[in-house]
Amino acid sequence: MKKSVFSFLIMFSLLISCSSDKGDEPNIDSSVNIVGTWDATELQIDESTANDDALFAREILAHLTDKDCYIITLQFNADMTASAINSANFIEINATQTGLDIPCPTQSDTETSTYSYEGNVVSFVDANGDTVAVDVTINGDVMTVNAADLQIPEFNESGQLIFQRR
Repeated sequence: MKKSVFSFLIMFSLLISCSSDKGDEPNIDSSVNIVGTWDATELQIDESTANDDALFAREILAHLTDKDCYIITLQFNADMTASAINSANFIEINATQTGLDIPCPTQSDTETSTYSYEGNVVSFVDANGDTVAVDVTINGDVMTVNAADLQIPEFNESGQLIFQRR
């Protein structure tokens, strides 16, 4: 279960592995809206229908965010380059006498790419050279990604991953 939870978190951070045909609405000068550093801060899911892995992933993300520990950070630059910094592979869960202890990871993986942001769709070039896209909604300094659109294996939950711009 631990591995599938971490896989779930990793897949969210690797938006470049997802595709979508959405985003037909034009967005004037939309690249300005996405430039910056975005930290994943919340996973919003329906508790009554979510599976245990999704609930556990949400709790891990909330616990670490409460400690100002951000395990998924996306950086969109004005020169149309982007990076994803992901610490999910390095999360350790320790059982203690008082419960579970989840320290903030000190290591991370980083992927870089180029991107475009048009019509509320972020398109990336993945490691294979393929262009993939995902819908996002940006409202000020909050970016929302629909979890169901991410097409993550073993995660078919509806919900939203929330990123906060620094």
